[in-house]
Amino acid sequence: MGKYHDLAQKIVNNVGGKENINSLTHCITRLRFKLKDESKANDDVLKNMDGVVTVMKSGGQYQVVIGNHVPAVYEEVIGIAGLSADTEQESSGGNIFNRLIDILSGCFQPFLGALAAAGMVKGLNALLVFLKLYSATSGTYTMLNGIGDAIFYFMPVILGYTAARKFNLNPMVGIVIGAALCYPTVQGSALQATFEKTAGAGAAAPYSLLGLPAYDTFLGIPWVGAGYTSSVVPIIFIVAFAAKVQKLFKKIIPEVVQTFLVPFFVLLIALPVGFLVIGPIISMLTDLLSAGFQSLMGFSPALYGLILGFFWQVLVIFGLHWSVVPLAIMQITQEGFSQVLVGSFAASFAQTAVVMAMFFKLKDKKIKALCPPAIISGIFGVTEPAIYGITLPKKTPFIFSMIGAAIGGLYLMINQVTSYTMGGLGIFGVLNFINGDDASGVMHSFVAILIAMTIGFTLTFFFWKDNTVAETTKNDKAQKAIKEAVLSPVKGRVLPLSKASDQAFAQGALGKGVLIEPTEGVVRAPFDGTVMTLFPTLHAIGLISDQGMELLIHIGMDTVQLEGKGFEGKVAQGDKVKKGQVLVTFDIDGIKEAGYSVETPVIVTNTGDYLDIVETQDREVTSNDTLITGLA
Repeated sequence: MGKYHDLAQKIVNNVGGKENINSLTHCITRLRFKLKDESKANDDVLKNMDGVVTVMKSGGQYQVVIGNHVPAVYEEVIGIAGLSADTEQESSGGNIFNRLIDILSGCFQPFLGALAAAGMVKGLNALLVFLKLYSATSGTYTMLNGIGDAIFYFMPVILGYTAARKFNLNPMVGIVIGAALCYPTVQGSALQATFEKTAGAGAAAPYSLLGLPAYDTFLGIPWVGAGYTSSVVPIIFIVAFAAKVQKLFKKIIPEVVQTFLVPFFVLLIALPVGFLVIGPIISMLTDLLSAGFQSLMGFSPALYGLILGFFWQVLVIFGLHWSVVPLAIMQITQEGFSQVLVGSFAASFAQTAVVMAMFFKLKDKKIKALCPPAIISGIFGVTEPAIYGITLPKKTPFIFSMIGAAIGGLYLMINQVTSYTMGGLGIFGVLNFINGDDASGVMHSFVAILIAMTIGFTLTFFFWKDNTVAETTKNDKAQKAIKEAVLSPVKGRVLPLSKASDQAFAQGALGKGVLIEPTEGVVRAPFDGTVMTLFPTLHAIGLISDQGMELLIHIGMDTVQLEGKGFEGKVAQGDKVKKGQVLVTFDIDGIKEAGYSVETPVIVTNTGDYLDIVETQDREVTSNDTLITGLA
């Protein structure tokens, strides 16, 4: 019975018992459960349990954040739950709605940055045409429009890749499936045109399926054509089916020839089924869904904008906004415009204004220091630092931001503002509302920003009171002594930890520290000490200094999934290391090309042992610069 046996037993009991666990893996700080039913887990008990930092739910996983000693806890949990270390990671994923949200977020989230960038290019192009700097018939317009339109036109190819990763299909096969859906001669309009060349223009379709017209057949089966370029939903369902086909043939075909025979049968089966059955049915259903959404907005645009604006930030917190985002993408790719998300536009500005007001009223210096960077990121549409670090913990200010967002959404929908691209977030989002020579939507968007910010700021400034007891500041510096200075383990750009894309790091759940955007793929020892933990995939390393500071260096986000590719270890777990010694090297470009961020949190995991952890104020650091100072 090990040191962490009691903790492991409590964790197993509170995730619903061993019968509720489908599988378990771990990374450098977390136990990653796949549970049969997440509702059976006792979130509050786990969060308040000694030895557990917090609980996170992400990517279909129930994550119990432990800290550097997670491997030891993992071994105990494996033994108690009777699991195998190589248990297949599959689960029911909860109810249908939760599974759908998980699938949509997994498919769309990886390329949202590129989607926003493309939308910004289109918005900029529209702005420059509006300002008469060139015409919509010029070569400049054509090139920029092509750059901005490409991701929308070839949406099935992009989603073919991300959906393949989500459903564990060979990603290259996913891309081929998406490309096949974009192939010109298989589009519904092309099939109809080919038929009418011989039958005459306007001739009735010779076949039908489910009441839909079909102009050709495949092995005698009516082939209902649809327009798949710029489509969103059909590719996800076809890839999901293809993943099942792949799984079947991997069991049948010998490994020596799987490389080409498995993709052969996947394409040969999945695509015809997709073209003949899945595509037409899904296209019909999405058309009905889009029509229903338009009817809802047509019933009362004002009410729709009010409700969406009020609840948008709540939807984002729980990941439920993924039930709405695909509808907007679908409308813009197919129709060139959408009002689905317009009502949510003012939410980030309302949140930002609330933080501005809180800055003047906060007594806690540490929270107050978070306000300026949160305000800056909020202006550009990134509100997670503000929500999780400042307003949500105080509750009332968050509600005030919801009210401001609701009134802003109401104004936009009353004035029938329409979005013509999925462009940038925050202030860059105003370019979404330009349509040719008509920039009235931009003017309305600025008014909505003003309304949302005024309401959020005013309510917070006049009706919220910070009940936190003011910190004692007298002779603070004299009462603190430097305990240990930590050199930067990585050369690069320093950012506040709150900007980390992973909320467990951003909220400081694992301890205080900083975030580094590396410019050199080398991790060096920041002090003399010992390698306490070195994960097999080399993406994270835990150190303990000779003076007792415990430090976690986590290279990139979700890079555990690379399984060590792009990393090279120079030390082993248990090694004694000297300041400046190379610990790990990593391929920055390779990691980015694989679709992962290289942002590197450097965390003091035993923060509670110090009076304060002081981070450097430098924007750029090298291995010779002090990054963190522990004060005792």
